Amino acid sequence: MNIVLTGSIAFDYLMSFPGKFEEHVLAEHLDHLSLSFLVDSLIIRPGGVATNIAYTLALLGERPLVMATVGEDFAGERDKLEALGVDTSGIKTIPGVPTASFFANTDQTNAQIASFFTGAMAHARDLSLKDLEQKPDYIVISPNDPEAMVKTCRECVELGIPYLYDPSQQTPRLSLEEMDIGIRTAHALFCNDYEFALIQGKTGWSVDEVREMVELLVITSGEHGSDIYTHDRAFNVPIVEASCICDPTGVGDAFRGGFLKGYASNLSLERSAQIGSLAATYCLEADSPQGFSYTLTEFVERFRKHFDDHGDLDGWK
Repeated sequence: MNIVLTGSIAFDYLMSFPGKFEEHVLAEHLDHLSLSFLVDSLIIRPGGVATNIAYTLALLGERPLVMATVGEDFAGERDKLEALGVDTSGIKTIPGVPTASFFANTDQTNAQIASFFTGAMAHARDLSLKDLEQKPDYIVISPNDPEAMVKTCRECVELGIPYLYDPSQQTPRLSLEEMDIGIRTAHALFCNDYEFALIQGKTGWSVDEVREMVELLVITSGEHGSDIYTHDRAFNVPIVEASCICDPTGVGDAFRGGFLKGYASNLSLERSAQIGSLAATYCLEADSPQGFSYTLTEFVERFRKHFDDHGDLDGWK
């Protein structure tokens, strides 16, 4: 399957706070909230939703194409992605503008407070699917410049390309109209339980109403696994327990990468979600969204320790 990933590319500034955010937020003073957290650590790593998903797909043997915008400071990371197997021909460099930046502070409960600087991502609206040399089989529309997300949705409809809509961190920023366009014409909607609650708050739609709009709805719920919905079926896929929890940043992206690998391999939705669950766990055990690595053989061996083996992953090596 020829998969094109659209969305953010960023440098992640990942910090850890040795307490709990909830202990310092006073409900009676939310109207003039003013907080500063002294962090224990800071690491800077490559990130961004589009390249995080691409990273996992590449580890699992796919060669996805990423369509996004970056600054001149991204040249070294482009080379690394190409060496891994990611097609970066759709990544456009914007002169004089830095690559987007993601600043995330994580507490002891894995709660996060984050901010995002757009940088070169603001130019993503200038990209077009019509400029691709080959028509994709599937598009992923993940958090990006809001205008770019709407444009890509409309081009997918015009060109007859099914797409996975993943508003994720842009859910609070997207207008009701923008969200309506993205969901109603999508093949699939992916989000976590908190993001889905935000979607419900803006649209008033129930789970059943959304599952009638899309062919596939996937809602991840942290330790409770992922809930998979189609028009006529609903089921839960559990997580794979992590050997350690290092940082949750990018876990959802890794899940999407794993799920897409199964989907592109014509595996069942349940099997695809199980692959996503293991891919997410590898990310959770790492210090950053692209800070883990494995061979296909290692992935399959670990997979078979947690899920029934029906031979679906035979040949993955």
